[in-house]
Amino acid sequence: MEQKQEELKIMPRGTSPRSLRRGRNMIAVASGKGGVGKTWFSITLAQALSGFRQKTLLFDGDLGLANVDIQLGLLVKDDLGSVVAGSKTLNQVIQHCDKTRFDIIAGRSGSAGLASMPIGRLQILGEDLSLLASSYDKVILDMGAGVEKPIRILSSMAEKIIVLCTDEPTSLTDAYAFIKIMSMQYPKSNINVVINQANSLREGQRTYDTLLKACTNFLKINPPLLGIIRRDARVRDAIRNQTPLMNRYPTSEASEDVINIARKLLTE
Repeated sequence: MEQKQEELKIMPRGTSPRSLRRGRNMIAVASGKGGVGKTWFSITLAQALSGFRQKTLLFDGDLGLANVDIQLGLLVKDDLGSVVAGSKTLNQVIQHCDKTRFDIIAGRSGSAGLASMPIGRLQILGEDLSLLASSYDKVILDMGAGVEKPIRILSSMAEKIIVLCTDEPTSLTDAYAFIKIMSMQYPKSNINVVINQANSLREGQRTYDTLLKACTNFLKINPPLLGIIRRDARVRDAIRNQTPLMNRYPTSEASEDVINIARKLLTE
């Protein structure tokens, strides 16, 4: 690690949310609603990017339901909770996952650390994360569900925001709410949409068209479609066995769909 990483500290200093430096290689994965496969998608996208020889870091930024390490079957010694408490720096809690070939900063399950962190310290955490990102090709931020201020602040730092949703009405409604709030508070946000658990590519396109129509009519914005992930029973099996989908079922439809999304991110 470079010396500037070793010197990262979370120290109080004042910064407006709008003045935070945007990480050019950071991608935030968000959703208005839980249960849409956001963490699974973040893990699989990170693995797909590493498969394209991208040095990748996955940051588990959930606010209390952190489960990246659980889905991967990892035992982590230090996690984001140690950083929030001030006993560790970000680079000191990085763990390499051999079976996925990317690095991880695990969250703290059952903790409201980020949610209760003062905004100033949260902004410093984001700035330190942006500095740390300079040592990687891509950094994936697995954000928690919802539209709370910590989620908005950290998401706004990313070069690209991926809003993941399904065809469920509540998922579409909450995804629209997230897009609305982010586009109003951070007008320069680069928001993209990924449809997950689609019965077919055609059905996924219809789901996206429904969300796009609402964004166009009421928000006057057109968030592009980054990709569609088809419903695949092997995803659940992989999660149940705490094994990355691309390790267990590398030729599955869902694996192919996420690889196509990763390829598109690298060619844009």
